[in-house]
Parts: sequence; C-alpha cells; structure tokens
Amino acid sequence: MKYWKRLSQQERQKRIEMALHENVDFSKDISLGYPASKLDGKVFNDDAPFLRDAPILQTYVANPNNIGCHTYGTSEKAFNGTHEIEREVLNVLAVDVFKIKPGSFDGYISPGGTEANIQAIWMFRNYFINTFGANLNQIAIIASFDTHYSIPKAANLLQLDWLKVPVDFNTRAIDKGQLNALVKTAKAAGKKYFIAVANMGTTMFGSVDNPENYIEVLEDHQLYYKLHVDGAYGGFVYPFSNQQSIINFKNPKISSITIDAHKMLQAPYGTGIFICRKGYIENVLTQEAEYVEGMDLTLCGSRSGANAVAVWMILFTYGPNGWFEKVSVLQMRTSFLCKELDQLNIKYFREPFMNIVTIKSQYIPQALAEKYNLVPQQHNDENQWYKIVLMDHVEVEHLTTFIDDLKTSIYV
Repeated sequence: MKYWKRLSQQERQKRIEMALHENVDFSKDISLGYPASKLDGKVFNDDAPFLRDAPILQTYVANPNNIGCHTYGTSEKAFNGTHEIEREVLNVLAVDVFKIKPGSFDGYISPGGTEANIQAIWMFRNYFINTFGANLNQIAIIASFDTHYSIPKAANLLQLDWLKVPVDFNTRAIDKGQLNALVKTAKAAGKKYFIAVANMGTTMFGSVDNPENYIEVLEDHQLYYKLHVDGAYGGFVYPFSNQQSIINFKNPKISSITIDAHKMLQAPYGTGIFICRKGYIENVLTQEAEYVEGMDLTLCGSRSGANAVAVWMILFTYGPNGWFEKVSVLQMRTSFLCKELDQLNIKYFREPFMNIVTIKSQYIPQALAEKYNLVPQQHNDENQWYKIVLMDHVEVEHLTTFIDDLKTSIYV
C-alpha cells in the first residue's frame, strides 16, 4: 500500500484540524466574496465542548465547499485543506485499492453512486461527440437487466438508448449470446459507439459481471467503446474478499469506476466516489463556471467537504489490514447463513465473494419478510426474490433468530 495506513486517534484529529486551518474560517477571517458561511450559529453551536474531539462534526459546522475536481487543474483556494483531504482519499482508492498508477487518474467524491454513474456516462458520451463527431443516435449504453436504476436514469437524462442484456435467472450471469445479438442488431441500426457498464455487486443480488464479456463482443464487432465499472455496492467488499480480482485499472480496457462510501464503508448518506483515467474528465468541463477557480467538471457543483473528511476518517481508522478483517467477518456471517439455508434446501443466489444473499420468494412468507425488513426485488405480486444484506449490524444472533422463524414457517 502506497497511501493507505492506519493512524491513531490523535494523528487523525491533528490531520483534520490542520486541514480546517488551511481553509477559510468564516468565524474569524474576512471573507466577502463567497456565497457561503459556517452553519448558522443560532442553530448549530460551534462552541459546543463535544466538538473538540469530533473532527467530522467540526467539519460539518465549518461547512467547507469541495466544489470542482481537485485532481485536474486548480481549485478554490479558500477550501484547500479539505480539498487535499479529498485527494488523499482518492489516492487510497484509485492507487491502493484499484491499482492505477499515481497521478494517472481524475475523480471526486460525489453525492452518491447514482451521480457517479451518470457522471461516467455523461463524460464518455461527450468524449465520443468531441473526439469522433458522434451524434446521440450513434451512441448506446449497454448494461445488464440487473444493473442499477441510475443507468436508465442516465439514458433518459442524456438522451441515449440503453440496451438491456438478459441474465440467467438462477446464476444472474450475463447471457453472452444475447449480448452479441443485441450488439449486432444495434450496429446494423447505426450504433457505432458504446458505453458498457459492468457491475461489481448489483444492488439486489450482489452479482459481479465479467467485464471480458463486453470487451470480447464489442471488439469482435470492431466497435468503439468505453467500459465503466459500477462498484457502488461491491467496491468496498469485492477487492478485499477476492484477493485475485482483476476488475481494476490493471485492465487497460476499464476506464472508470464508481464506488459508494455510504454503503459498506458506513459513511454518511450522500457519499459516492468517481474515479476515471486521465484524458476523459475534461469532456465535461463547464467553462461557463468562470467564477469558480478551475471552473467545474462535476455534475453536482457544490458539495460538502465534510463527506470527504468522513471517508478519510474511516479509511485511516481501519487501515488496509483492519478493513480486510472487517470484510472477512462479514463473509463468514454470509457463509453461515448460506449453510443454514442449504440445510433447509432453500434456493438462493450468492456471489461467492459478496455479502448479499437473495432468496427465492416462494420460501419467504410475507409476514416473515415484513418482520425482518427483507427487501423484495419488486414491490408487487410478481416479486420473485428477497434479499438479506450482511451489514456490520447484522449479527449471527439475528441470523439464527431468522432461521428459527423460517424453519417454523416451513414445517407449519
């Protein structure tokens, strides 16, 4: 690991205090030009004693703006301290976790994986337009039926067609034959440029796509494409549970990756991460943002620097070894649940390196689903699956109680 290490509580607190010191202090500094301030002092007391030992809460009260992309060009110098914290987070994830060379990437902490996925598709759409003179009718998104709803949302916003690749009902694997047929038909209809989205842990099943399926088919048809990995759910699990994973930037065909910190990392909601190779993000540079130093290359514009601090605090509290241990515990709990389900001959899907177990709905009575807050694939009478996510708060005790109730429902 080049950037990621475990720091003590004192070291973490000192680092965040230094970052806030490097930012403008709206309480003390003369700052006339920014349409911003610290959180309202009548509501949020910045002298509260507990803030002294709570760096993240200090940052929320200070209210830094991490507007822009801090890996490309210049940024607003008034918030340089928390911008540097964000760069440190991106170095850990891009270089140490997803194996890209230092200094060869761009990215930012977004308000969630949905925006990060849209950012990727927006960026590659504009790349095809700017580089090849493509028109919208020539560009298509291609992703599986199980892909996150942010992809059809992006298709709608960006006026692109989404080609939905069927998956096997039981294995959730992409049907490569139908993928090939979809691409062949789209090519005949005039599609020349493809934005492929491979899932590293789908939201419902935790299934992981093989990116080589997209690479092989699109290259066989001699088409231009860019490959984005949606690791919004699995990005903080799969690279640690599967030490042999090759779904990272060592694969030269992968151009961008999305991760969510507000899922497995347990950061505050509204914390996604977008990382891409150098040479692409400038395609979404908003030059009209002239009053912003460095202008803007993100979909959202202004965003809270406190979210960057929260991710930084979590990463440097655990360190790489501590995080591996946490993921390993969750994997053991997931395996425990699967073993119990096997003994009951209950059919389910589980990606071997993920911590989601999705059970066929025929085995789950409605009352049981409601009691344990199981999430259905569909909120209607056609639902065929319920999922259990082995998060940090899900203990073996909870699983054994669920299994006991499930046994009762089976043998009634």
